[in-house]
Amino acid sequence: MDERYPIGLFEYERQISEEVLHRWISEIEEYPSKLEKKIALLTEEQLDTPYRQDGWTIRQVVHHVADSHMNAYIRTKLALTEQKPIIKPYEEGLWAQLPDYSMPVNVSIQLLFNIHTRWVHLFRALLQTNELEKEFQHPESGTQSVRLLIGNYAWHGRHHLAHITNLCENKGWKTE
Repeated sequence: MDERYPIGLFEYERQISEEVLHRWISEIEEYPSKLEKKIALLTEEQLDTPYRQDGWTIRQVVHHVADSHMNAYIRTKLALTEQKPIIKPYEEGLWAQLPDYSMPVNVSIQLLFNIHTRWVHLFRALLQTNELEKEFQHPESGTQSVRLLIGNYAWHGRHHLAHITNLCENKGWKTE
């Protein structure tokens, strides 16, 4: 197994069914609770353990997910309100070295609850419209629709939860 991608890369069917879309939105809705539950019993020392050699610590992963999903929420709104906007990428690795990544993880957990509540409300309101087909342009990875973004971020949550879960299982740490 590749420790960087424990659930593999994001894959999807070319035609994203309504059933799949609803599942992805539910995964995004449930993610903050799952993440909070997974890390609730971890000590500060455990939170500061990298999930793999040369990888981020659990603390950095949690803060990264909040930053990433916050950026994705903004990208969603840009795509919905502008004509195929070009979005700005950011240096995730450098963000993970900033001082706010040493903060308690509950700060980012609460941020995730709030972002995901708004994000899911927005997605569900758009389900019966053509708005999910609106697109943004990423300078590195190309054009992406809001519909595809939903799947990508459902995967992103599972991806990082797997990093934490695998480390905890390998170390024998109690998490739930």
